[in-house]
This record gives sequence, structure tokens and C-alpha cells, in this order.
Amino acid sequence: MFSKEKIISAYSMEKCNSCSFERKRDFKEGDHLFANVSTCESCQGKIRIEKIFGEEIE
Repeated sequence: MFSKEKIISAYSMEKCNSCSFERKRDFKEGDHLFANVSTCESCQGKIRIEKIFGEEIE
């Protein structure tokens, strides 16, 4: 009867190509898949965006 509007928050998953370090962060405008975004702090490899997804907030 009463419909609750679902709120979805967008995230980007970053992964290092060398050491497989992964980090989930808030999506930023301009993010796109497979973009190199930074350098890994532990191994100096390239970190790129592997996945962009949304999660429902309750």
C-alpha cells in the first residue's frame, strides 16, 4: 500500500594489477571501468577501477 522509495548509493571497486589489493570507495563523477586512477602504496603497481555498482541503503 505504502511504497518506500529505495535509495541506492554508487560505489567503485579499485584493484591493483600487481598485488591484488582491493578497495571500495564512493563513486565519483567521471569514474569509468578500467581507468588507471592511482599508484598502489604497497607495491607501486597501477590501481584501476574494476567494477562500478550500487547498493541499496535501508
